[in-house]
Amino acid sequence: MIDKGRSPAEDFELTILLPCLNEAETIEICVEKAISFLTRSGVRGEVLVADNGSTDGSQHLAMAKGARIVSVRDRGYGSALRNGIIAARGRYIVMGDADDSYDLSRLDAFVTKLRDGYDIVMGNRFEGGIEPNAMPFLHRYLGNPVLSFLGRLFFRVPVGDFHCGLRGFNRDKVRALNLHTTGMEFASEMVISAALRSYRICEVPTTLKKDGRSRPPHLRTWHDGWRHLSFLLMFSPRWLYVYPAITLIILGSSTAAILIRGPVKISDGISLDVHTFLVSVIAILVGFQSLTFGLIAQRFAVKYGLLPAPKRDSRLLLSLTFERGVFVAALLSVAGIMGVAWSLYSWASVDFGALENPIVLRVLIMSLTTIAIGIQLAFTVFLSGIMNIPHRRDRVLAAEDESSSEPALEAASSSSFSLRSRATER
Repeated sequence: MIDKGRSPAEDFELTILLPCLNEAETIEICVEKAISFLTRSGVRGEVLVADNGSTDGSQHLAMAKGARIVSVRDRGYGSALRNGIIAARGRYIVMGDADDSYDLSRLDAFVTKLRDGYDIVMGNRFEGGIEPNAMPFLHRYLGNPVLSFLGRLFFRVPVGDFHCGLRGFNRDKVRALNLHTTGMEFASEMVISAALRSYRICEVPTTLKKDGRSRPPHLRTWHDGWRHLSFLLMFSPRWLYVYPAITLIILGSSTAAILIRGPVKISDGISLDVHTFLVSVIAILVGFQSLTFGLIAQRFAVKYGLLPAPKRDSRLLLSLTFERGVFVAALLSVAGIMGVAWSLYSWASVDFGALENPIVLRVLIMSLTTIAIGIQLAFTVFLSGIMNIPHRRDRVLAAEDESSSEPALEAASSSSFSLRSRATER
């Protein structure tokens, strides 16, 4: 139920949050359904509308029906939700669209799961039922299934409907995620960030009906679909960089090892020669470059709190120190230079017969590739070192503060006047 006499500083158990941008046709029925749920269930809560700059009077219609309004200046679905989450007074939040496509009068399953201790409770429209024409064909049979599959694959999150707009969550837990996105990909960021931090996530069936608007929806199929996909990839350096890199390196190395001694005949008229060997070493080079990109992306994301610190491969990352990286880069470069020198010597030697030896050209190609990998690794190590400079500086400053704190305390204990004067200066 709604308690209008409570102080704004007091918390409710539940906030029903509705992002809104020009939803005058449906906002009233959505607020009415949300309030009817609170009244019927006896849950102490509020209906909060995060208005994103409506010009059709949606905010006034919602307020007249008993909703609280928070105005959000920054445009975007994610901006409206993020500001609504900050303003929410409920311990739990159930967010839903303001287009009357979800039944906000039937939120019992969400509240039950939240009370059971789940951090995020997702609605699943495919299990609950989708009315005819409620979801576009591409969304129902291509976009949602593919993106949901990739979400489960990349992040091991047990969610069958990754982009359902009706979901409940623990307010403080989601605030702690420090979500950043402003658009439709906010829904993906919430689930991904929660899964990476091992939040408890579950699903409940929910229904979807055709929305009550006469205008087209805010969602843009290809544009927002691409934003969701790119966001999934950016939050998974392993799938974006590391796994493709390992695949390229293995395939390239295997092919190069087979062709290092000379051409390999596949069938009559078809053979693999130096051209295929060149392609294989380029695959190795591209794979190694992708691997270093993955390392930098991982460290960057962890440093700025976009991803949690890795658990399984933390020892490997810690072992890749600046000095070790420079040493390995130097070894690779020296080995490559030696290979180039041997190739040139072989070509210069008349007696060696190098012009007819197919191995020499292959050794030269591999040696040049090794030099390029060594240089690439050196640049990566230095870039990683630049990224760690603020951490090193912070540690030095912290050590200086510790060393200077003991004399300061001694001086403070010997003279109370000195202590009072310092407090006044601060």
